[in-house]
Amino acid sequence: MDGFAAVDFGFAREVLQRGIAALYLIAFVSTLNQFRALLGEHGLLPAPELLAWAGSSPRARRLLRPTLFLRVRYTDRRLVALCVAGIVLSAALVAGLPQLAPPWVPMSCFLLLWLGYMSISSIGQTFYGFGWEMLLLEAGFLAAFLGSASQPPPTLVIVLFWWLVIRLEFGAGMIKIRGGREWRDLTALMYHHETQPMPGPLSRQAHLLPPWFHRLEVIGNHVAQLGAPWLLLAPILGLWIPAPLPAIVGAAGAGVVIATQLWLVLTGNFAWLNWATIVIAFSAVGIPTGAPRHAPTVPPWSIDGLSLPWCAVTSAVAVLYVWLSVPAVRNLFSRSQAMNASFNRWQLANAYGAFGTVTKERIEIVVEGTMQQDADPDPVAGEWREYGFRGKPGELHRIPGLFAPYHLRLDWLMWFLPLGRMYEDWFAMLLVRLLEADAPTLRLLRHDPFAGERPRQVRAVAYRYRFTTRAQHRESGRVWIRDRRRVVVRPLSLGDG
Repeated sequence: MDGFAAVDFGFAREVLQRGIAALYLIAFVSTLNQFRALLGEHGLLPAPELLAWAGSSPRARRLLRPTLFLRVRYTDRRLVALCVAGIVLSAALVAGLPQLAPPWVPMSCFLLLWLGYMSISSIGQTFYGFGWEMLLLEAGFLAAFLGSASQPPPTLVIVLFWWLVIRLEFGAGMIKIRGGREWRDLTALMYHHETQPMPGPLSRQAHLLPPWFHRLEVIGNHVAQLGAPWLLLAPILGLWIPAPLPAIVGAAGAGVVIATQLWLVLTGNFAWLNWATIVIAFSAVGIPTGAPRHAPTVPPWSIDGLSLPWCAVTSAVAVLYVWLSVPAVRNLFSRSQAMNASFNRWQLANAYGAFGTVTKERIEIVVEGTMQQDADPDPVAGEWREYGFRGKPGELHRIPGLFAPYHLRLDWLMWFLPLGRMYEDWFAMLLVRLLEADAPTLRLLRHDPFAGERPRQVRAVAYRYRFTTRAQHRESGRVWIRDRRRVVVRPLSLGDG
């Protein structure tokens, strides 16, 4: 680093700008494919109803986060237009085209992505209530001030990305230390691979590893989240110590974070959370370029190769972040630490964290239908057929898929149902849409057992799922075994109202 300019972090900027833009592209594609069925005009939780409530009073309006749809009436067509525009703009940034222009051009592009996606997530209700939505918004805002190829990256913005990694990883580590006992007695990952929201193709193999390995996993997690993120700050010492050691230490810290995130990518599906962390951690990877440490000062006046107006803008952003980060710092060291919390309406300088506790058993809600009007309500009797979901466990022989960084929103929320959220409005409406054989809803699923016909009744049954042992798998070919618990939603038909 050299004053205002992080001259050795050009590669880091490339990874940040293109990587964050790629994540926005995936987020807009995910929204294009799912939002209308989940939250559109005829969705499970219609966004127009939320917007109508928000427009009913100034107080209600203030409770809703900023969204363009408070000024422009929501329609499904306008949602599609916004997603298509976001996809095109994200693709241009991935290709690096705006970055060839002056820094104000990529800045405008990233701010448009930030405002556009915030407009969607603000009305996404529970389907967008995940920490990685906030993380994507914050990363997109910061990426707007990384500049362009015509000048070196600003030091202050690179440091703000390190601060984001610290809040993300250290916050998650502290949530675990303060959370369930399983993180302190090193047993958490003896359960996690089996009970996580959406297992991946290698989750079963990871679960079957010996207990000593799972204890090492927990120790590695604590090192990666509580210690390694602070190493990212080491390059700051390069301002006073002209030696490669600070940069090496910072890159090593980033390497630890990236390695642990890649293990999570291999063993689960956490939408773009892990990929976003990997991209952001690259902010600490400096590669010496041999370029002059100080660019000549030419009109318009510049500082360390950065134009004076751009230095002023990035400095203002840094000052803003210092002010916005005060609640986040308090939260990090608070005994009542909040997880995935935003302290301002613009979702900047947030608190992050996940899996403060780990569930010990996997309960799946299986949705079934029948063509019989008065089918036997017993779960093991009658002509009941299961609906198949894309990501969540269902069929016992089916190996879990790899979907991340794509976000299967309906599948994720199905995991929360047995955790005290069984009777939420969206799930009741899902059952209604299945009774109606609603085509947009059925497209969210992997398998419709009635091939588009309306079932006469639907119900929901709780099962306990466990991974098969190696011997059980060799004998039956199954990935899962399950045992029935109880009917959690009795047979319903459209005539029930």
